[in-house]
Amino acid sequence: MNLIKVIMSNKEHEKVYDESHEEDAFRTSNEGDVVDESKSLEEKKEQVAVDTWDIAGHVKTPAYFPVEGEDGEEKALHHVRDAEEISDVIRQARTDEDGDRKWW
Repeated sequence: MNLIKVIMSNKEHEKVYDESHEEDAFRTSNEGDVVDESKSLEEKKEQVAVDTWDIAGHVKTPAYFPVEGEDGEEKALHHVRDAEEISDVIRQARTDEDGDRKWW
C-alpha cells in the first residue's frame, strides 16, 4: 500500500509557481494583509485578516482596527501597515491625564 498522498501534480505545482512569480502576483500570506483604500470605513471594520483554527482554538483577527482621534474623527488602522500607530494608540490609552502609565 502506498502511504504517500500526492497533493498536487507536477503540472499543478508548476502553474501555481508560475502564477506566484508573475509581476502582479498576490504577495502576502493573508488576503486581509492587502490594503484596499477604496473600501469604506464600515467595510474596513468588517474585513478579517485571519479566520482559522489552531491548537488554542478559533483565531479571528480583524484586518483594520477602528480608532477615534483626538478630534473625534474615526479611522481604520490596518494591522500591518499601521502597526506602529496601533501600538501608539494602545500606549496612549494606558496613560492618565498626566501622562503616567497605568496598568489596569
